[in-house]
Amino acid sequence: MKQLALKIDVDTYRGTREGVPRLVEVLQRHHAQATFFFTLGPDHMGRAIRRVFRPGYLKKVSRMSVVEHYGIKTLLYGTLLPAPDIGRKCADIMRGVKEAGFEVGIHCYDHIRWQDYVADKDAEWTRRELQRAVDRYTEIFGEAPGAHAAAGWQMNRHAQRLMQRMGFDYSSDTRGTHPFIPVWHAEIIACPQLPTTLPTLDELINRDGITLDNIAQHVLQLTADAPSTGHVYTLHAELEGGKWMPVFEQLLQGWQEQGYELVSLRQYLRGLKAQALPRHEVVMREIEGRIGLFAVQGERN
Repeated sequence: MKQLALKIDVDTYRGTREGVPRLVEVLQRHHAQATFFFTLGPDHMGRAIRRVFRPGYLKKVSRMSVVEHYGIKTLLYGTLLPAPDIGRKCADIMRGVKEAGFEVGIHCYDHIRWQDYVADKDAEWTRRELQRAVDRYTEIFGEAPGAHAAAGWQMNRHAQRLMQRMGFDYSSDTRGTHPFIPVWHAEIIACPQLPTTLPTLDELINRDGITLDNIAQHVLQLTADAPSTGHVYTLHAELEGGKWMPVFEQLLQGWQEQGYELVSLRQYLRGLKAQALPRHEVVMREIEGRIGLFAVQGERN
């Protein structure tokens, strides 16, 4: 059966507290699996205000109501309001996801710190930041993490090396077309990459005539003809677990009607075990619908 893996990025305190339980419920109702990647430290989302000075940023956020999806308090955390510690306050919710039978993994420790700075940081900064996430994950779940999904698809070569050295079974840090073994500046990283293969809803909304009324149909057109390695779709607890849940339910139903088995990333990886994954360079490139450079699957090595 063709597979579509659901990757759920949980970026904020509100997303963890409100979006995650709603997503667990809807996934169970549709008999779908998924992997939840948690932000484990402080919610400093208010510090994202610095991005307003980036070219194109205001145009991007104008396509969707940031306040509606994230809430005014979230947009003040780490500036005018103290940053809640997500891992401390929401540990029971996170453990509940695992107890409900869903795979869990690391998104990051501090979402803003990783997304905004990791690309230019050195090995020590990168190791320290990732170790904080590993330590908090182990504290919450009582075991070492086996999977990582980089905040904002932001990585550097030191972070890539750490995926292997810290013993992750796989990582989903990139955008691309199919699973691969990553190569960074000719260095092979022995940790499979399961890239996001489909655009996210916030990249599509209010572009090229795409609205909430037709966005699900647009995505379903992209998945109508399944590649041999299936798809990985990234959703966000703050969006599909919030105001855009009706769209997500349309997608779940549509994918099942298209014949997809909706799986976690670990189940997806198991389905690939019989295949020898190709090696591909990881490069930093622009992604349509987003601002900046992102880790992307490059040429075959």
